[in-house]
Order: sequence, then structure tokens, then C-alpha cells
Amino acid sequence: MRFEIITIFPGFFAGIFEHGIVRRAQAEGLVGVGLHDLRTFTHDRHRTVDDRPFGGGEGMVLKPEPLAEALKSLGIEAKAARKEEQERILRSPAPQTHAFAGPHSRSAQDDTSNGGGTRVILLSAQGRPFTQSVARELAQLDRVVLICGRYEGVDERINELYCDMELSIGDYVLSGGELATAVVVDTVMRLVPGVLGNEASGEFESFGVADAEISTDEEGVPRSQHGAGGLLDYPHYTRPAEFGGLRAPDVLMNGDHLQIRRWRREQQLRKTCKNRPDLLDHAALSDDDRRLLDKIRSENGD
Repeated sequence: MRFEIITIFPGFFAGIFEHGIVRRAQAEGLVGVGLHDLRTFTHDRHRTVDDRPFGGGEGMVLKPEPLAEALKSLGIEAKAARKEEQERILRSPAPQTHAFAGPHSRSAQDDTSNGGGTRVILLSAQGRPFTQSVARELAQLDRVVLICGRYEGVDERINELYCDMELSIGDYVLSGGELATAVVVDTVMRLVPGVLGNEASGEFESFGVADAEISTDEEGVPRSQHGAGGLLDYPHYTRPAEFGGLRAPDVLMNGDHLQIRRWRREQQLRKTCKNRPDLLDHAALSDDDRRLLDKIRSENGD
């Protein structure tokens, strides 16, 4: 998978992408990151990338021409042209199926379902919320192109002409899209197969998938975790068993996977109820979960 980042501050990412999982994923060839300086695509001696907003107002706006040239250098056409190409491919005869084609082989028709494996994304405070489910969607692509907004924003015509998605990482305003882009890259990249040392790490965590979608079970080995199904993760403990006058829960040390599983599910519900009750409206809950939730709410006086 490859990320292409268009920014006026390429040096911003130097430290971020040189550590931890991101560095290792690049070193192993699982993920590629390309940094593209927007000023490279200007044609005046001052390398101007911004101008005053039409209609007046504070700040400056990123000009459309350099961004369009940057996208063109990456082989990105306007959305209308890409849609036309997809429709042309869909109208063409399906390629012959060969006996050796495996279950994961893809045809040109398959690629049109996700825009040829590429998405162009604008990071801005006006975007839709970036969530784990959006990250899972992006992790299926071959390439993600990220445009880092700056100043008062980006000329809206770039969004209308080229961007498939406008994303925000939260209800607050940053100085620019670079930090948001780093968040998106880290979140999506860790979902790419092979990036995490243990594939289960990406399934058993906050905002993870439900039990029905878990693919890492070992036959005959009882599982001590539930899939989050949109809930927050449960609390974690490690050695020593006692610290600061507090003891780790005995249930986690008795070796009974079923009891551990029940305890962790209850803690997931308690954490979510306390910190993010809004998630409960769309979480994948069983009848047992709902009974536990009623008990928790009753204890809390809700």
C-alpha cells in the first residue's frame, strides 16, 4: 500500500515516519510513503501557494493551480474523468477467467469498485469524522493520496474536482492538515496485513469488529476476548500483580478463559458507558450484552 502526501511542510513528517511500526512497515516494503512539496508545483519566483479569499475575510487560501499540478504529477485525473474511465471499463467485455486464478485475484472490473484502488482525501475541519471503520475501508486500497490543508483552507474547487473524501480527525481546528494526515497514515497502515506483529492486535481493540468478523481464532483454543463490535477496549494489566496498593483483578490470573472473557466484556461495556455512551447506539450488542448494560446503568442510577 502507498500513501502520497501533498504538503507545504514535507519536513514535518521526518521524525514521525522514522519510528515504530511506520518505519518498520516501510523498511519491510509493506507500506510506502511519498512526500510531495506543494511549492515544487508553483511557477513564480516566490513559490506562491496561497492567496487572499474572494469575498474578504481573515487569512489566506491554498490556490487551486499548484494542487491540481501536484495531483496530475501523481497520475490523478479529475473525478469526472476517473468516473468516465470506470464506466468504460465496466462496459468492456469481462476478461476470460483462467483455471489458475486464485480466490484473491482481481480483474479490472474489480478495481473499478474502489476507484482503481486509489482515493484522494482532503484533510480539513469541515470533513466527515475519521473513524476506525473509515480506516478499515481505506486499508483495502492500493493508494491513498492525502492533501494537507493550511491557512484558512483549500480552494473548494480542488475538493469538488478531485477529492473523493473530506476527512476531519476531530471537532477542533489544527494549524494544518499535516498532523491529521499523520494520524490517518498511522491508523490505516496498521490495518495492512503483515504490518502488526500479531494480526489479532488489529481486531481485539477499541472500535474493533464484532465477534462474527474475527478471523484469528485458533481451533480448539478457547478465546478470552470478545470482538469490540464498536465498543471501547477493556482495561489491561501486567506484572507485578500488586502496584501502588492496588491488585490486578484475580479473574485475569485464574486461567479460566470463559470467566476472563465475561469479565472483559463487562469492562468494555462499563468503559464505553462511562466515557463514550454515544458508541452504544451503533455497537454490535448481544442479548447478554444488553442485560449487562441494564445492570451497569442501574448501578449508575441511569
